[in-house]
Amino acid sequence: MRIGLIVNPVAGLGGAVGLKGTDGPDAVAEALRRGAVAQSGPRVRRALAVLARRCPGTTILAAPGQLGADWTADLDLTVDAVPSGDSTGTARDTRQAIAAFGAADLVLFAGGDGTARDVAACMPEGAAMLGIPSGVKMHSGVFAISPEHAGQVLADIIVANDRVGWTDDAEIMDIDEVALRAGHLAPRLFGHARVPVVRNRMQAAKGGPRRDCSAALASAAFECATRIEPGALCIVGPGTSACAFANALNQPSTLLGVDVFRDGKCLLQDATASQIEALIDGAPVRIVLGITGQQGFLLGRGNQQISAAVIRRAGREGLRVLATDEKLAALPAPCLFVDTGDPMLDAELAGFIRVQTDRGKFMMMRVVAS
Repeated sequence: MRIGLIVNPVAGLGGAVGLKGTDGPDAVAEALRRGAVAQSGPRVRRALAVLARRCPGTTILAAPGQLGADWTADLDLTVDAVPSGDSTGTARDTRQAIAAFGAADLVLFAGGDGTARDVAACMPEGAAMLGIPSGVKMHSGVFAISPEHAGQVLADIIVANDRVGWTDDAEIMDIDEVALRAGHLAPRLFGHARVPVVRNRMQAAKGGPRRDCSAALASAAFECATRIEPGALCIVGPGTSACAFANALNQPSTLLGVDVFRDGKCLLQDATASQIEALIDGAPVRIVLGITGQQGFLLGRGNQQISAAVIRRAGREGLRVLATDEKLAALPAPCLFVDTGDPMLDAELAGFIRVQTDRGKFMMMRVVAS
């Protein structure tokens, strides 16, 4: 099998610093100005380390430098760096790399939905794609659940000698980031792609509830808010479920950002990871979270502002999860995923957690380290 590797080195930069994405050079520059740290390269290395352990010597065609080959150093893989022209920091890098791969059977890429769009737009006919989740927003159905799962998927394909299931119907979704930063969620379907079908290793395309469950959600949020201890630092994640908590306090909220409250008052709106970390010493920490529809992610999709340090400070017992019965019923598996960027923390969070679905109503859900 001919496998090509392309890495978007700026994917995910905007997450921890509250930019909700890094589409375009202005967003990248602003993310770096705010102190953002690149995520995609290390996540690629995590995926390829799994592949190297299971299938040592596997040949990978890689884009040069930070676009691919640099992240394979010292792994037991056979890496051919293909010439693909100068790096421009744009979609042109992706086009040039994929053209240089030639008749690739599968393109492995690291990025978010924008990168998935760029890859899908120039794929060879009949080729498949597989995403290592590295962006801020990953609504498309072409991503593995985590970097490690991406490595396992590749290894499964190689060990099975390509005798795995495939589908041509994986959705390529993306969101207008300008509208997103203004608080408007406007997802669009850009097409479909061929991906491997490996149950429990690939995420679904993101969806939402099909009927109005606002009354149950408001009741759940109100009860949750009344049970937060006095003096506790309360970090509220993005999404309608978590924002119902702020509404219950009659406080302002950021639908697609992270807000911080104490004793019923808003301390920070649309906070960054560093701003939140500066507040966590000396007080109990509680984190109010929703769940991504039809994907089941609790942490690691769109809420990277809540860093591993903050999550570890709260612990699993400090998580407060809100979701409707319908959203839970629509999940592809009866579990919730965490992808914090710290595999050890993911393992610590694994276990069972209560999800509040209405006033006085809870459902126990299993948390799985992705």
